[in-house]
Amino acid sequence: MASRTSKLRALVLLLTAAFFLILGRDSIWEIIAPADLGPADFETLIRRVTPNDALVCTPSLCQAVSDVEAPIFAVPVTALRSAFDKVIASETRVTRVAGDDAGLSSRYVQRSAVMHFPDTIDVRLAALPGGRSTILLYSRSKIGTSDVGVNRARLLRWLGKLGITAAVPMPSSPASPP
Repeated sequence: MASRTSKLRALVLLLTAAFFLILGRDSIWEIIAPADLGPADFETLIRRVTPNDALVCTPSLCQAVSDVEAPIFAVPVTALRSAFDKVIASETRVTRVAGDDAGLSSRYVQRSAVMHFPDTIDVRLAALPGGRSTILLYSRSKIGTSDVGVNRARLLRWLGKLGITAAVPMPSSPASPP
């Protein structure tokens, strides 16, 4: 009896592996449900009760409590958009799934390396007075109730890359007299 159960388990495992190999991981997740979770409205966003999302925002633009305060960049929003496009191009397994014509709002799906679990990331760029700009980010997992910090780490990584890419050289201070 134990031998028959072992053979049955092995067969199920083999068929599951074949299913993944033939259809591909991404197709499997699409069969379960679409990877994209749809748009998030930053102004009315209600955070999840499970620890599998992360938010970068400011109190003036979001009612939800943010994990990280949105940085302010000393560049116009068009330059920030260009810099953000470079950040996205440097990432792996990212697909743009939606965006507006002006390019100030967009939505991406980024998949995990091994199992290709999909996470949806909403991005909004905002112009600020004085030729400055900021970025709002909301990343959330489709699968599971905990992401072990993956969404927060992603947003911090993207902000780090964006800070380098969108950096504006500050005027150097005059040399002090000898």
